[in-house]
Amino acid sequence: MIARHGILELRRDSPRSMATNAITEKDTQLLTKEALFARLQEIGRERYHHQHPFHLLMHEGRLSRGQLQAWALNRYYYQSRIPIKDAIILSRSDDPEFRIAWRKRILDHDGDGSNPGGIEKWLKLAEATGLTRDEVQAGNGVLPATRFAVDAYLELVRTRTFLEAVASSLTELFSRDLIALRMDALRQHYPWLSGGLDYFTARLTQAPEDVKFAFAWVAEHALTREQQELAIAALRRKCDILWAQLDALHFAYVQPAWPPPGAFTPEGS
Repeated sequence: MIARHGILELRRDSPRSMATNAITEKDTQLLTKEALFARLQEIGRERYHHQHPFHLLMHEGRLSRGQLQAWALNRYYYQSRIPIKDAIILSRSDDPEFRIAWRKRILDHDGDGSNPGGIEKWLKLAEATGLTRDEVQAGNGVLPATRFAVDAYLELVRTRTFLEAVASSLTELFSRDLIALRMDALRQHYPWLSGGLDYFTARLTQAPEDVKFAFAWVAEHALTREQQELAIAALRRKCDILWAQLDALHFAYVQPAWPPPGAFTPEGS
């Protein structure tokens, strides 16, 4: 591996290199910024979790209160790890300008001591479903597969190249449209949740701001076609992690509805 501008450039004969989609010589030309963006958008259309059956049921108003509680509880584990993920990324950068831009993400989720952040707002959403703050924060009923998937995300940003760590955040390219759709669906089908949607309202502006910086950084620092493919693969991996979380929810609470021992069990189940 060769260090170049703070990013590890893989040798063409290294195992990681050979695993990067088996790029052939004719595919080594650097993608334009527009072509790279198009490749990332393609991943979103194919793999982002807006198409997952659990989300489709949610948006059609076909989930029970208990199923929404399970979603809010398990998603909280993911939300609670986002600022940890961003702190890991911050700790890996020696560029003050990057750190100044990226630390906003931690404030967005943790708050600043006077204004609540995304984690507090998610707790409000969970409370609107009927869960208590204490049980959500304790996380005792979180699915093992949820923990596994979320922890895999932390492992990605901790151990992969810095470029891959940053690129994995680019699911925000697709999140705004999903958030807008979800807010409309929740208000229409689950009006009792309307008082707990502040998290989504904030993300409508935060996510586009964050991804504008992240994509510009990735486009500037992916200096070879191989690095561009690593960034694309990192986004694909992040989409898989999000999808896996919903797979776990669907299996445990929809079909066949087999929550594992120790997992949250909705009332009346």
